[in-house]
Amino acid sequence: MSETDVITVMVVDDHPIWREGVARDLTERGLKVVATAPDADAAVRIARAVRPQVVLMDLNLDGTSGVRAIEGIGAALPETRVLVLSASGEHADVLEAVKAGATGYLVKSASAEELLAAVRRTAEGYPVFTPGLAGLVLGEYRRLAGTPDAPQAPALTDRETEVLRLVAKGLTAKQIGERLVVSHRTVESHVQNTLRKLQLHNRAQLVRYAIEQGLADE
Repeated sequence: MSETDVITVMVVDDHPIWREGVARDLTERGLKVVATAPDADAAVRIARAVRPQVVLMDLNLDGTSGVRAIEGIGAALPETRVLVLSASGEHADVLEAVKAGATGYLVKSASAEELLAAVRRTAEGYPVFTPGLAGLVLGEYRRLAGTPDAPQAPALTDRETEVLRLVAKGLTAKQIGERLVVSHRTVESHVQNTLRKLQLHNRAQLVRYAIEQGLADE
């Protein structure tokens, strides 16, 4: 694996021993931990500086909110994906994190191997959840999408569908632009149009929609 292929990760947790232990485990398994942070404000500030591919985020951060950090990172770095690693498996916490823009959610009982696999999958753009939580999130997503009597979602253009399929595969706007021979700004425009048509709020929801529709498998 070349240096450019190494996944860059930032670890956010308010417990120093746990934070450094997770960072060490990921480093020993071939990932590149570019930063750590103890609270929400530091997480957003440092993430903007180091621009990691994946942020591994706790939710309870010494009096500050991991959900707030998820929102801040999503607003500043739309290409960065957030994977929650929390002691809480409460449904309300899971849904709140996902609505804020988290790509996935693991509880801290996960093994080191499960965590490594989850970080890699997250970097590829796939939602990853502790067993039992994926159905919860999908059910909530469908509930928010509307009742069976709600109007069908507006049809996407062929190019919007093509961009959506590549987003679901984990490609960045720059990579999609190179593949489709358009500028990354054009790609972002298609993404924003698709979000608006589908009444979704962020890239994580867009990826989940695409996977639910089977676009990631095409």
